[in-house]
Amino acid sequence: MFQNRAEALALALPAAVFAAIVFLVPVVIVLAEGFRSPTGWTFSAYIDFFSEPLNRLVLVRTFKLGLAVTVASAVIGYAAAFAIVNLSASGKGRMIGLISLPLMISPVARTYAWIVILGRTGIVNQALQTVGLSDEPIRLLFTETAVFIGLLQLFLPLMILSLISALENMPKDAILAARVLGANWFQVFWKVILPLTREGLVVGGTLVFTGSLTAYITPAILGGSKVLMLETLLFQRVTVANDFVSASVIAFILIAMCFAANLLLKRLATARNKR
Repeated sequence: MFQNRAEALALALPAAVFAAIVFLVPVVIVLAEGFRSPTGWTFSAYIDFFSEPLNRLVLVRTFKLGLAVTVASAVIGYAAAFAIVNLSASGKGRMIGLISLPLMISPVARTYAWIVILGRTGIVNQALQTVGLSDEPIRLLFTETAVFIGLLQLFLPLMILSLISALENMPKDAILAARVLGANWFQVFWKVILPLTREGLVVGGTLVFTGSLTAYITPAILGGSKVLMLETLLFQRVTVANDFVSASVIAFILIAMCFAANLLLKRLATARNKR
């Protein structure tokens, strides 16, 4: 399309400059706040942050919930994607439409729906009391379980759609060939399906994990102040404590965790492919 590389770079330069000014520069300014002090550049803000037990607890909880949501999404996503790929063309189209439909609904509305389901007078508590498993309503809201369920429902469609795309690009006779050669279903998944769909897993895992780490609405509504996560803690530090330095530290940690997750997933996929 272009006579030389310089022409392509020249055409891309305005977009790159615009993206840098609008997106990159503000992020760098925000992150720099955590390293700046009246006497110069320092790591004291990070030392102070990690010295507080509450901050360490929130960091571990955020990572644990993000990892749990990602693993659960991968397990459910593979089962759902494999079932959908084997449907007829019309059935596949309908199922993909149903999976995509929640993505068109506001996360606020989707999260508030869980209040109706998990509340003291919600469907779950009414069912438990009806069958006699509980004499009084159980506290389901403002727990880690509620946040996990909300995040899983929020980001599971992204994992399923990524795996559907990967499974559709997989050779149709790969599974049949493995079964003919005597592989059981676990070996088929571990040695055939997983290596051939690793790119979809990397994309889906990155989207789910980073989304779970940085989502604010769902942890704020379903977790509240009793189940603080890094994103809700960041909001409190800015709006309540007016502590922009600590907020900058939290933002840097979130960005670092997202990049580390993506690099780790890519490294695992690459290492498995080499083996």
